[in-house]
Amino acid sequence: MKLTSNSFTDQGSIPERNAFGKPDGHNHVALAGNANPHLAWSDIPEGTKSFAIICHDPDVPSKPDDVNQTDREVPATLPRVDFYHWVLVDVPAATTEIAEGAYSDGVTPRGKAGPLALDGTRQGINDFTSWFAADRDMNGDYFGYDGPCPPWNDAILHRYIFTVYALDVAELPFEGKFTGHDAIKAMQDHILGQASITGMYTLNPRLIVKE
Repeated sequence: MKLTSNSFTDQGSIPERNAFGKPDGHNHVALAGNANPHLAWSDIPEGTKSFAIICHDPDVPSKPDDVNQTDREVPATLPRVDFYHWVLVDVPAATTEIAEGAYSDGVTPRGKAGPLALDGTRQGINDFTSWFAADRDMNGDYFGYDGPCPPWNDAILHRYIFTVYALDVAELPFEGKFTGHDAIKAMQDHILGQASITGMYTLNPRLIVKE
């Protein structure tokens, strides 16, 4: 399979229009466009009955101690964990392209509705759900796509890996809410092929200058 995007190039920077947060000189970060990027895929395996799309960031700090603290930087040596930004399943087999902004366009405080989405697809909850759980103004179930918003003091560029999976089943066996981990587990014996594209993003002024 092959995966491309008109929104960004593989290993290139993700635009602010596709990010949850953007740099801000006064408050470090401000809300950005948060539109899901355009994705198009080809060379589809025979027998494909549906697609699943997952975006995750493998570079999220494993400990929150230094995150967004003005007097220090999150060290590059800190172990990192996965953070899921988009979980989309039951994409019809005839679909080979998703338009920019079709599933998300702008930040929705307390999260977008789900799991039912366009054209019979379903979206899982992304990890902003747990991130904002204790935030009185932002807590809720964040279904679907919410883009990059890495710590503004992180020493490393974050990678956002978009993967399209071709599956031999028309639907995954979920009822109600499900997560990225749930989707990965459910797909394991049904993947006929997959393709990925990676975008880069940072809110650290020190790194933005060097890009």
